[in-house]
Order: sequence, then C-alpha cells, then structure tokens
Amino acid sequence: MSGSPEFSLVQTQADLDLCYEIRRAVFVVEQSVPLSEEFDTIDAKATHVLGRLAGRAVATGRLYRTGQAWRIGRIAVVADARGAGYGASLMRFVMAHIRHIATEPDPHQMELDAQLSAISFYERLGFTATGPEFDDGSGILHRKMALNFGK
Repeated sequence: MSGSPEFSLVQTQADLDLCYEIRRAVFVVEQSVPLSEEFDTIDAKATHVLGRLAGRAVATGRLYRTGQAWRIGRIAVVADARGAGYGASLMRFVMAHIRHIATEPDPHQMELDAQLSAISFYERLGFTATGPEFDDGSGILHRKMALNFGK
C-alpha cells in the first residue's frame, strides 16, 4: 500500500464500527486478546480516530482524559498496511489533537500502555517507558509509557 492515510475524529456509528472491526482483526484475531478485554466501558467515553487510505479503513486508536493525563490506546493498523509508517502518522495525529485541545488546568502528560514489542516505536515518538512489565489482562506483556508536553 502506498500514499498517506487521512485521519479524522470519529463522528458516526458507521465509522466507530470500522474502528471496532480493525481492533477485532488486530487484537482479537491476530493477537488472541479475549473479546471481553478488548472492548470495555472506556470506549463509550473515548474519542476514537479512524485512518483511511484511498477510502479504506486501515488504522484506529482512541484517547481520553483521566485526572492526571491524556490516555492513548488501542492503536492498531491492519496487517496489509503495516510497515508504511501509518501507525506513526496515526500517533502524530492523536498527539497533535491532544496538544490542540489541552487547556489549563488539563494535564500536560500523555500516557499509554505499550506492548513490549512496540516500546521502541513509542520511544521514537518521544515516550519514555516507566514502571515494570505487566499483563493488562490480554495475556501480552506491556509497560507504561509517558510523554510530558507543554502548551
């Protein structure tokens, strides 16, 4: 695949369903994450992002605010679109959106739980691993990562 995906904040149920389809394919089917762990109550309060390439849904992620930080999660790119930089483009879109909407007294920290295999990916985007390895319930080891940013 080539070209640059177009990213947008999800506004419709149809687009949210596309995000869920990507997550189901990547996490549930490919990585064997239990369905009950993949979809949670956070989905209802999160802002979801969808990336399309030539009209096809290829990437997704979500973000939400906690008391202490902006949480980023469920970053996924469909198998045949990986390796072209779409995950990094998605993350840059999400990070730029957070910087844009964060106001005082909002937290100025982004956090995520990275699968061990993805730590270097997030480090290249400026995140730093913090804390020990843990299983988030998916059966896959993760580490917390954080990025402080200023307005």
